[in-house]
Amino acid sequence: MSWTDERVELLKKMWGEGQSASQIAKELGGVTRNAVIGKVHRLGLSNRNSTGAAKSAEPKEKPAVVAKPAVKPKVQPKTEPARPIPPAQPKSADSRPNLPVRKQIIPAGQPLPPQPSANEISPEALAKVNEIEKKAKRLSLMDLTERTCKWPVGDPATEDFWFCGLTVQQGKPYCEAHVGVAFQPMSARRDRKR
Repeated sequence: MSWTDERVELLKKMWGEGQSASQIAKELGGVTRNAVIGKVHRLGLSNRNSTGAAKSAEPKEKPAVVAKPAVKPKVQPKTEPARPIPPAQPKSADSRPNLPVRKQIIPAGQPLPPQPSANEISPEALAKVNEIEKKAKRLSLMDLTERTCKWPVGDPATEDFWFCGLTVQQGKPYCEAHVGVAFQPMSARRDRKR
Protein backbone atom coordinates (compact mmCIF):
# COMPACT_ATOMS: atom_id res chain seq x y z
CA MET A 1 0.00 0.00 0.00
CA SER A 2 1.32 3.43 -0.89
CA TRP A 3 0.10 6.77 0.30
CA THR A 4 -1.28 8.38 -2.86
CA ASP A 5 -2.42 12.00 -2.89
CA GLU A 6 -6.06 10.86 -2.92
CA ARG A 7 -5.58 8.60 0.10
CA VAL A 8 -3.73 11.34 2.01
CA GLU A 9 -6.55 13.82 1.29
CA LEU A 10 -9.14 11.29 2.47
CA LEU A 11 -7.06 10.70 5.60
CA LYS A 12 -6.87 14.46 6.31
CA LYS A 13 -10.61 14.89 5.75
CA MET A 14 -11.60 11.99 8.00
CA TRP A 15 -9.09 12.96 10.68
CA GLY A 16 -10.43 16.53 10.65
CA GLU A 17 -13.96 15.16 11.07
CA GLY A 18 -12.81 13.47 14.27
CA GLN A 19 -12.90 9.86 13.09
CA SER A 20 -10.66 7.39 14.86
CA ALA A 21 -7.54 5.86 13.31
CA SER A 22 -9.29 2.48 13.24
CA GLN A 23 -12.24 3.91 11.31
CA ILE A 24 -9.92 5.63 8.84
CA ALA A 25 -7.88 2.46 8.34
CA LYS A 26 -11.07 0.48 7.66
CA GLU A 27 -12.27 3.09 5.15
CA LEU A 28 -8.93 3.28 3.32
CA GLY A 29 -8.43 -0.49 3.31
CA GLY A 30 -5.05 -2.21 3.08
CA VAL A 31 -3.64 -0.14 5.93
CA THR A 32 -3.45 -0.66 9.69
CA ARG A 33 -4.51 1.62 12.48
CA ASN A 34 -0.84 2.14 13.41
CA ALA A 35 0.01 3.11 9.83
CA VAL A 36 -2.72 5.75 9.94
CA ILE A 37 -1.42 7.11 13.25
CA GLY A 38 2.13 7.24 11.86
CA LYS A 39 1.01 9.12 8.75
CA VAL A 40 -1.03 11.55 10.86
CA HIS A 41 2.06 12.35 12.92
CA ARG A 42 4.26 12.74 9.83
CA LEU A 43 1.71 15.12 8.31
CA GLY A 44 1.60 17.12 11.55
CA LEU A 45 -2.11 16.46 12.11
CA SER A 46 -1.77 14.85 15.51
CA ASN A 47 -3.42 17.68 17.44
CA ARG A 48 -7.02 17.80 16.24
CA ASN A 49 -7.84 21.00 18.15
CA SER A 50 -5.38 23.12 16.16
CA THR A 51 -5.96 21.74 12.64
CA GLY A 52 -7.48 23.90 9.95
CA ALA A 53 -9.94 21.16 8.98
CA ALA A 54 -11.62 21.32 12.37
CA LYS A 55 -12.05 25.10 12.09
CA SER A 56 -13.53 24.95 8.59
CA ALA A 57 -16.14 22.37 9.53
CA GLU A 58 -19.62 23.73 9.98
CA PRO A 59 -20.42 24.43 13.62
CA LYS A 60 -22.79 21.91 15.08
CA GLU A 61 -25.48 22.62 17.60
CA LYS A 62 -24.12 22.86 21.08
CA PRO A 63 -25.41 20.08 23.28
CA ALA A 64 -27.57 21.10 26.18
CA VAL A 65 -25.57 21.57 29.33
CA VAL A 66 -26.33 18.75 31.71
CA ALA A 67 -25.81 19.45 35.37
CA LYS A 68 -23.35 17.06 36.92
CA PRO A 69 -24.56 15.25 40.01
CA ALA A 70 -22.92 16.45 43.19
CA VAL A 71 -19.94 14.32 44.05
CA LYS A 72 -20.02 13.05 47.58
CA PRO A 73 -16.72 13.38 49.38
CA LYS A 74 -15.05 10.05 49.93
CA VAL A 75 -15.14 8.89 53.49
CA GLN A 76 -11.77 7.53 54.48
CA PRO A 77 -11.71 4.60 56.86
CA LYS A 78 -10.38 5.36 60.28
CA THR A 79 -6.72 4.60 60.49
CA GLU A 80 -3.79 5.78 62.50
CA PRO A 81 -3.55 9.53 62.76
CA ALA A 82 -1.32 10.98 60.10
CA ARG A 83 2.22 11.59 61.20
CA PRO A 84 3.38 15.16 60.84
CA ILE A 85 5.90 15.62 58.07
CA PRO A 86 9.14 17.03 59.43
CA PRO A 87 10.18 20.32 57.87
CA ALA A 88 12.65 19.94 55.05
CA GLN A 89 16.23 20.66 55.99
CA PRO A 90 17.77 23.38 53.87
CA LYS A 91 20.35 21.82 51.59
CA SER A 92 23.77 23.32 51.46
CA ALA A 93 26.01 23.04 48.44
CA ASP A 94 28.14 20.42 50.21
CA SER A 95 25.31 18.24 51.53
CA ARG A 96 25.43 14.67 50.27
CA PRO A 97 23.24 11.71 51.15
CA ASN A 98 24.60 9.33 53.75
CA LEU A 99 25.94 6.53 51.58
CA PRO A 100 28.18 3.72 52.75
CA VAL A 101 31.83 4.55 52.38
CA ARG A 102 33.34 2.88 49.32
CA LYS A 103 36.74 1.32 49.34
CA GLN A 104 39.40 3.44 47.75
CA ILE A 105 40.10 2.55 44.13
CA ILE A 106 43.74 1.72 43.58
CA PRO A 107 45.08 2.83 40.17
CA ALA A 108 46.59 0.22 37.88
CA GLY A 109 50.27 -0.36 38.34
CA GLN A 110 50.24 0.13 42.09
CA PRO A 111 50.51 -2.90 44.38
CA LEU A 112 47.35 -4.03 46.09
CA PRO A 113 47.17 -3.85 49.89
CA PRO A 114 47.26 -7.20 51.70
CA GLN A 115 43.89 -8.90 51.50
CA PRO A 116 42.32 -10.19 54.73
CA SER A 117 41.74 -13.65 53.22
CA ALA A 118 45.49 -14.08 52.68
CA ASN A 119 46.06 -13.75 56.44
CA GLU A 120 43.49 -16.48 57.13
CA ILE A 121 45.30 -19.26 55.22
CA SER A 122 46.80 -21.87 57.50
CA PRO A 123 50.63 -21.82 57.69
CA GLU A 124 50.78 -25.40 56.36
CA ALA A 125 48.70 -24.54 53.27
CA LEU A 126 50.73 -21.38 52.73
CA ALA A 127 53.99 -23.32 52.90
CA LYS A 128 52.63 -25.86 50.42
CA VAL A 129 51.51 -23.09 48.05
CA ASN A 130 54.92 -21.38 48.26
CA GLU A 131 56.63 -24.69 47.47
CA ILE A 132 54.30 -25.39 44.54
CA GLU A 133 54.70 -21.87 43.12
CA LYS A 134 58.48 -22.46 42.89
CA LYS A 135 57.68 -25.39 40.53
CA ALA A 136 54.92 -23.51 38.67
CA LYS A 137 55.03 -23.15 34.89
CA ARG A 138 54.31 -19.37 35.06
CA LEU A 139 51.85 -19.26 32.15
CA SER A 140 50.27 -16.20 30.59
CA LEU A 141 46.51 -15.92 30.13
CA MET A 142 46.79 -16.99 26.49
CA ASP A 143 48.70 -20.16 27.45
CA LEU A 144 46.04 -21.52 29.83
CA THR A 145 44.07 -24.63 28.88
CA GLU A 146 41.41 -26.69 30.63
CA ARG A 147 44.16 -28.88 32.06
CA THR A 148 46.35 -26.10 33.52
CA CYS A 149 45.98 -24.48 36.95
CA LYS A 150 44.43 -21.05 36.62
CA TRP A 151 45.60 -19.72 39.99
CA PRO A 152 46.71 -16.09 39.47
CA VAL A 153 49.97 -14.97 41.07
CA GLY A 154 50.94 -11.32 41.46
CA ASP A 155 49.33 -8.07 40.45
CA PRO A 156 47.62 -8.15 37.02
CA ALA A 157 48.75 -4.58 36.38
CA THR A 158 52.44 -5.51 36.48
CA GLU A 159 54.79 -7.45 34.23
CA ASP A 160 55.35 -10.07 36.98
CA PHE A 161 51.78 -11.40 36.78
CA TRP A 162 51.35 -15.08 35.83
CA PHE A 163 49.24 -18.21 36.35
CA CYS A 164 50.39 -21.40 38.07
CA GLY A 165 49.99 -23.70 35.07
CA LEU A 166 50.49 -27.04 36.85
CA THR A 167 48.14 -29.96 36.16
CA VAL A 168 44.65 -29.38 37.58
CA GLN A 169 42.87 -31.62 40.03
CA GLN A 170 39.97 -33.57 38.45
CA GLY A 171 36.87 -31.32 38.11
CA LYS A 172 38.60 -28.25 39.58
CA PRO A 173 40.24 -25.21 37.96
CA TYR A 174 43.36 -25.41 40.16
CA CYS A 175 46.20 -27.77 41.02
CA GLU A 176 46.11 -29.76 44.28
CA ALA A 177 47.88 -27.08 46.35
CA HIS A 178 45.69 -24.23 45.14
CA VAL A 179 42.52 -26.32 45.57
CA GLY A 180 43.53 -26.69 49.22
CA VAL A 181 43.58 -22.92 49.58
CA ALA A 182 40.55 -22.07 47.43
CA PHE A 183 38.14 -24.81 48.54
CA GLN A 184 38.34 -25.11 52.30
CA PRO A 185 35.91 -27.25 54.34
CA MET A 186 33.03 -25.38 55.96
CA SER A 187 34.17 -26.24 59.49
CA ALA A 188 37.59 -24.67 58.89
CA ARG A 189 35.96 -21.45 57.73
CA ARG A 190 33.67 -21.37 60.78
CA ASP A 191 36.61 -21.87 63.16
CA ARG A 192 38.49 -18.93 61.66
CA LYS A 193 35.59 -16.52 62.13
CA ARG A 194 35.46 -17.07 65.89
